[in-house]
Amino acid sequence: MNVLLVGNGGREHAIAWKLAKSKEIKKLYIAPGNPGTARCGQNIDIGVNEYDKLLNFAKEMKVGLAIIGPEDPLSAGLIDMFEKAGIKAFGPSGAAAQLEADKAFSKQIMKTNSIPTAESRIFDNFQDAKSYIASRDEAVVIKATGLAKGKGVFVCDEPSEGIIAAEKIMEGKIFGKAGEKILVEDKLLGQEASILAFVDGRNIYVMESAQDHKAIGDGDTGPNTGGMGAYCPAPVVTEKMMDQIVREILVPTVDGMNRNGTPYRGILYAGVMLTQGGPRVLEFNVRFGDPETQPILARLKSDLVEVMLATCDGKLDDVTLQWDKRAAVCVVMASGGYPDDYEKGKVITGIEEAESDKDVMVFHAGTAEQDGKIVSAGGRVLGVTGLGNTIADAKAKAYEGVAKIKFDKAYYRKDIADKAIKKSKI
Repeated sequence: MNVLLVGNGGREHAIAWKLAKSKEIKKLYIAPGNPGTARCGQNIDIGVNEYDKLLNFAKEMKVGLAIIGPEDPLSAGLIDMFEKAGIKAFGPSGAAAQLEADKAFSKQIMKTNSIPTAESRIFDNFQDAKSYIASRDEAVVIKATGLAKGKGVFVCDEPSEGIIAAEKIMEGKIFGKAGEKILVEDKLLGQEASILAFVDGRNIYVMESAQDHKAIGDGDTGPNTGGMGAYCPAPVVTEKMMDQIVREILVPTVDGMNRNGTPYRGILYAGVMLTQGGPRVLEFNVRFGDPETQPILARLKSDLVEVMLATCDGKLDDVTLQWDKRAAVCVVMASGGYPDDYEKGKVITGIEEAESDKDVMVFHAGTAEQDGKIVSAGGRVLGVTGLGNTIADAKAKAYEGVAKIKFDKAYYRKDIADKAIKKSKI
């Protein structure tokens, strides 16, 4: 069949790389794609938010399956548009995608269905938020309730820091409409894990666990980013812990969405804090995570198209996923200055040299082709992913790949997966 993948980031390159291995695909189109996805299929010059153009292209090319990568088109209802036109599409409806797009909606689902999460309050007025935060004497987390590309969260150890964060969001409008309302939460303590599952509206198939590194600096210091690296599996998520997450979080979420009249289908991604009192939801995402997708799909041996079709058709109970027993680690190479101001157009060299090792994959995130050369075109530029028998081996592979790649002012964390290695003692 012909398949259309919508998106242009590192997540979409990893998905395209995996889709290209499927025996089910006749032709793979990526809109708009990037220089990495161009090696997996045919890039199409249509933006992720050009919904009518995407739909018309899918009709013209007789696309049998459309896959939507980013959260914006999902929350805008692109899946609904494709399905209304009779085109099978992988992802949640626009109504169900509010689980990520609207943190107030998400909190209500959790509260109604007794899903463990941090205590919180929602504010649409800065002065009210300021007064509440000032009355606190413990650490708080300030979140924009709308979509903020993974950067709308401020972890504040002092209430005074929380007031500054709330002011930046609500008065400074640093996230635009996404910050018209904020969530003020209690700070949860523990390790964070990324739990991704295929959901067909009824059945849940959990993937291998992962952990992301949000902070820009080593030792989880500095501001949050879209993600500076990830590894899979996460040793902190034991089999017992995973059973508890499925039982207390995933199952009641899927059941609750059904009762709410917004049945869920696609990827359900729970960002979970593993506290001393058990797992607690930090947030839900309605698509593959980035950069977690890179190490997760690097380990997936099964045909991705087959499981996506089963998800669309409500037949996940017919699927059994096979996984590479090795570990995977992804290190993000970013532009100097990210997540703040950074320069684009830096020539990148060494990608082919890094990929000469069969256990190293370089996924393009923010790149472009210019005069026959690959250049930087975003904050997060590349996701260098390595496979190894242990997490330590996979980390070594990833950083060997990173060392071969050069571009001016390239920045990356040096400690990706260290906490997993410490946990595993390997």
